[in-house]
Amino acid sequence: MICVCRKKENYKRTVFSCFIQAVYLLEIDRQENRTEENALAPNWWRSFKYKLTQTLIDERDGSIFGAVLEWDRAAALADMILIRPSGAPKAVLALRGTLLKGPTIRRDIEDDLRFLAWESLRGSVRFKVALEALKSVAEMYGSSNICVAGHSLGAGFALQVGKALAKEGFRSWIPLLGYKTSMGSKNWAPNLYVNNSDYICCSYTDPDGAEDKKEADKENAGPANGQAAVKLFVMSSKGKQKFLEAHGLEQWWSDDVQLQQALHNSKLMSRQLKSLYTFPATRPAQRMPQ
Repeated sequence: MICVCRKKENYKRTVFSCFIQAVYLLEIDRQENRTEENALAPNWWRSFKYKLTQTLIDERDGSIFGAVLEWDRAAALADMILIRPSGAPKAVLALRGTLLKGPTIRRDIEDDLRFLAWESLRGSVRFKVALEALKSVAEMYGSSNICVAGHSLGAGFALQVGKALAKEGFRSWIPLLGYKTSMGSKNWAPNLYVNNSDYICCSYTDPDGAEDKKEADKENAGPANGQAAVKLFVMSSKGKQKFLEAHGLEQWWSDDVQLQQALHNSKLMSRQLKSLYTFPATRPAQRMPQ
């Protein structure tokens, strides 16, 4: 999944954004009772030769918040694509963000508030379901052959289930999109894509203060190789943008997005990733009872 070619990186960003859009549409198709014949969601993965193998359901309201898409070898062969393209994952876990519609708004906002209050989504039923799905495809295909992608609230879940998987020993190259992120091989290195006009994401670009810089540098360096644990890509908007435009998913599948890479000692990312690169104190050995 590591591509030095910028064109390939941009293409991957576009594809994963389309997969996330498919998850939004899976839930909208459900709400509007669309059938397989007139559903909108499949159009967003079929052209890339992937197929839907699992939908992630929130048991609280029955809504679809995520999906597992796998490489469709039969569809690829039908179009004379004999091998899976280099860098294309065997499976993708895509997670949608907040959907402001009657059937979903309550639980979506509940998880938004959970993250704002505690900077953690572990208490949500979606966290458990998403982590189990990610573990399943990692065990099936190997962690180097899977990806997880999310937008907005979905990116928050993707970041945290990815971190949980990495702490359990799965080190993989897992892109997360939207206000989006990615993981790096061996050392987990999320890639975070933000619009500088999006006030929800601005906390990810706030650098640590001078008093915290030394500690943040240590955390952002990763375990031992000196590579940044977070790669931040910022899109500078031309002129003033409305919030929905700056936060929207549509901008990330555009092929003319101008991004600048900035390595920040982000306060929020440092706090979220700190436990991944620090180790608990060794407990003193306890004497066995005689």
